[in-house]
Amino acid sequence: MIEHFLLPDLGEGLPEAEIVQWHVAEGDAVALNQTIAEVETAKAIVEIPSPYAGTVQGLHAAAGEVVAVGSPLVSFAVEGADAGTPAARAPEPSGERVPESAVQTPADDASARATPNLVGYGAAPSSGSRPRRRARRTVPPTLDGDHAVRVAAPHDVLHAGAVEPPPERPRSTPPVRKLAKDLGVDLTLVAAAHPGETVTRAHVEGFAGHHVRPAAPTSPVPPREGGFSSDTPSSASAVLPAAPAPGDPRVTRTPVRGVRKHTAAAMVRSAFTAPHATTFLTLDVTATTELLASLSRDRALDGHRIGVLALVAKAVCLALGRTPALNAAWDDAAGEIVEHHFVNLGIAAATDRGLLVPVVPDADRLALVDLADAIAELAATARAGRTTPAAMTGGTFTITNVGVFGVDAGTPILTPGEAGILAVGAVRRTPWEHHGEIALRDVVTLSLSFDHRLVDGAEAARFLSDVAGVLREPGRAMLLR
Repeated sequence: MIEHFLLPDLGEGLPEAEIVQWHVAEGDAVALNQTIAEVETAKAIVEIPSPYAGTVQGLHAAAGEVVAVGSPLVSFAVEGADAGTPAARAPEPSGERVPESAVQTPADDASARATPNLVGYGAAPSSGSRPRRRARRTVPPTLDGDHAVRVAAPHDVLHAGAVEPPPERPRSTPPVRKLAKDLGVDLTLVAAAHPGETVTRAHVEGFAGHHVRPAAPTSPVPPREGGFSSDTPSSASAVLPAAPAPGDPRVTRTPVRGVRKHTAAAMVRSAFTAPHATTFLTLDVTATTELLASLSRDRALDGHRIGVLALVAKAVCLALGRTPALNAAWDDAAGEIVEHHFVNLGIAAATDRGLLVPVVPDADRLALVDLADAIAELAATARAGRTTPAAMTGGTFTITNVGVFGVDAGTPILTPGEAGILAVGAVRRTPWEHHGEIALRDVVTLSLSFDHRLVDGAEAARFLSDVAGVLREPGRAMLLR
């Protein structure tokens, strides 16, 4: 029997994933739970295990293609089942996505066994039967007659009801429908050009590139006697250049998806939801750098790399205990302030795929060495693209180390749902007043952005002062609790 494996929900309701690479090819024998592919969601790269032991009959997406959750991913020939019947035969390896109506379900065959459940990918069906989906009627297969007129003419010159619409909306995914709406594309026209197929992002973008609504003609205004008309550009007027046409070799277009798409949505949501405010503090951290140098020479700490970021993280955990407002969240729906009695510390990490913020759970309970090890492991996993979606949720406060890029300060944007984020600048050797004299000292700037609904300016200042107190004199950590 041929079994079609659909792309599962990989966590948090993410609607789609991009195929990064395949680990199997058509004709390969695979074992249960063997990794068959790597896919990239809006948050992480995830390995997909095989739900069957059998032979790969077809791959329904190419590397680099975006697949909607619930769409066919792989077809398997399962050993011991009849794979020769027309209903069970695998689709031809054309590279096109298999229509949903062509996918065999347990309801199609009373003898079909239940699909193995993938841990974390949703519960197995409770029975072998489920309602059959009503077959969709397709749009006319050609662009002749009135349908061709609809394609050629601008949409706004067609009167409502002038052309009978297709009997049912074209098959597509929510992201594709949103893209069509943003581009002003009629999906019924796109479907007519691709009869019997699921409308994809590429179909919509291709249609938009070849069917551009002409600009409305403007009536010429006669010039005033002896000069230029006020509506006519003069020699001193700048003419706005036209937007680059699709396919212009001077322009590179990159689809917004994956981590970049998720980060953009999160930053917009944060910036236009929480009233941000930022405060800065520059301080002498020579005592901290001397302590870290001493720890690096301690043989008992061989194999552990304790840096400035780890000590800042420890100072933040201590300071949050004294200013709990910065470790809280604003629940708009419930009309409540949620105060956390634990610290799940987010550490912003720059990767080739974009900015990720993995979380150290219960960071306030970790000793300095353990906290340093956890941060190093998070950063390595993130840069390798192996951070799971679960590892980037549940944070209560975030630290971003902009100093690694040689930056002194900035105004970081809050991670959605958190009350504060601390940016740590570069540690610089700077002339500084020390015991009434000018001396070269190690100096750093801290930038704290906070949600002003939850945190007052005085609380933000006190928090920064507590963090700075530990960094100025690490021994002060013994006094905080």
